[in-house]
Order: sequence, then C-alpha cells, then structure tokens
Amino acid sequence: MPFESAGCNPGIEKTRQAAWEWAESSNLVLSPVAQKKMIRTRPELWISLIFPEASQEHLDLFCQWLFWAFLVDDEFDDGPAGRDPRLCESAIAHLVDVLDGARTPDGPMEHALDELLVRTCSDRPTHWVRQFRRDTAAWLWTYYAEAVDRAAGHVPSTADFVKHRRDSVAMQPFLDLHEITAGIDLTESARSLPAYISLRNAVTDHSGLCNDICSFEKEALLGYEHNTVRLIQRDRGGTLQEAADEAGIQLARIADRVQRAEKELIEEIEAAGIEGLPRAALERCIQDYRGLVRGDFDYHARAERYTRPDLVEIDEQDSLSRNFAA
Repeated sequence: MPFESAGCNPGIEKTRQAAWEWAESSNLVLSPVAQKKMIRTRPELWISLIFPEASQEHLDLFCQWLFWAFLVDDEFDDGPAGRDPRLCESAIAHLVDVLDGARTPDGPMEHALDELLVRTCSDRPTHWVRQFRRDTAAWLWTYYAEAVDRAAGHVPSTADFVKHRRDSVAMQPFLDLHEITAGIDLTESARSLPAYISLRNAVTDHSGLCNDICSFEKEALLGYEHNTVRLIQRDRGGTLQEAADEAGIQLARIADRVQRAEKELIEEIEAAGIEGLPRAALERCIQDYRGLVRGDFDYHARAERYTRPDLVEIDEQDSLSRNFAA
C-alpha cells in the first residue's frame, strides 16, 4: 500500500453511539443476529478512517448513512429479497422514489432515508444533489441486477463486473459526501475532466476489489458469485486462494492507477487554465483521495466482518424485511 495512513478520527466513539441511537429513534429494528453483524461491521470505524478530520456533526451524519447502507446491503446480499427479483425490484423502486422525492416514505427504511436526505441535501447546490442522488440510485439498482442474475443462473464476465462493481461497492456516494466535509464544491466542468473521472474510478475500483478479497470466503459459503475473486477463479481455474493472490496483484495495479490519475489531473488543471475555487476543490480531492483509499484498506484489515468470516451467521429467516414497507 503506497499511501500513508492519516489515522482515525478521534470522534469515533461518539459517532458509534450516535449511530445506534439514531437507528433506535428511526425505528430500525435489528434482530440479535443483525445486531451482532452490525457490531462486527463497525461502520463508525470505516467513516473515521476515511474522514479522519471531519467534524463530529459530519462524522455522525456520514456514519448514519453507512449504517443504513449496511442494512440495505445485508438485506439484499444475504436475505430473501436478494433472491426474488420481483420483491427486490419493488423494494428498490420504493427507495429510489423516496430518493427522488416522488414517494411519501412508508416503513422505517424509507423514513430513515428521507430523514438522512433532508439533513444532507438541504444546503447543498442543485448540481451536487443531482450527482448524489444519481450515484445512490445507481448503487441501489445493482442489487436488482444481481437478483436477476441469480434467478437466471447468470454469472457476469470479469470485464462487465468491473463496471458493475463501481456502483455496487457504494463508494461513489461517499466521494460526494467528501465534498461536504472538505468544504468544497466541484463544478460540473471539473467533474467532467477525464483525469478526475479516472481518479474517481480508480479509488472506487480499489475499494470494490479490496472488499471482494476480504469477503470471498464468506460469499463462497453463501454461493454468492458477484465477487472478483470468484470470477477470477472461474476464468483461470485453480483454487480460491490462487485467485485471491491474483486479485492482490490487481489491487496493487489499481493503486498505481490512482497515482497516475493524480498526475494527469494536475496536468489537465494547468491545460484547462482552472484557477480559484474550482482549482482548490480539485487539488483537495487529489490530497484527500489517497487517504480515502488507505482508510478503506485499513478498515478491511480491522473490521471483524472481514477479518473473521468464520463467525458469520447465515440465517435467511432472520431478514430485515420488517424495516421495509410491505
């Protein structure tokens, strides 16, 4: 890992407590198994590692987004909704409608989403809100795509999965949230710079592959095929461990892509004559995205969700569906 750690946000414990209090006040019911899984997931650790200098207010808000996102992830990855395309489509469509302001929230997950949106987007510029909603909706719809793949017995190609994983890892919305805590506003033209797109994709690809490497044992037990390590094994043969070793080599190459994109973005800023606040915003991204990559990497090495997959309890009857409207 070529990037240095910026450490952990000192507000981590307050954020952990705030997340659980928020979940209770939002009527998000977690069964004993789901509670254990969330404790082992430690969303407060991930947020505190990737945003080490965020204010307590921002840290708490972002952690509550992540807490909610992990509830969604466990519902559709491990629960019955992820194996029934019609049930999955209905649940995701309702969430996206709430996201777009086209539906009155119904049920704890929808109400929690609506409340998070109000707190997050109320003072953000229109173009940022549009980007955040688009990135969040793209992530949510990946669960439907995977549910359909499962029902059809279809396994994506490795090339197709790379594109899918950029949305399914859910890093894109948190790159948007980074702008809040960094106090910056990326213009539409800045977001369109080829090197910025490349940098953002590399950061996201690193997170997705790192997650797959740390999750493949658990997901293999579940018969879950949407994992890069499993796809490498299918393409090349050999053992899962050999595939994981190859994925580790690819992870290092993605880190190299981050560094190349940084250099190219600096060149493009100069070539485009970008000055003032737009330039400062892009330079802040270059400065911070390395920390995001390192923080994400460190999290996967520390959270029990990934370090001790043998402790995962698989119980499809213990679904979180009661948090979704019927």
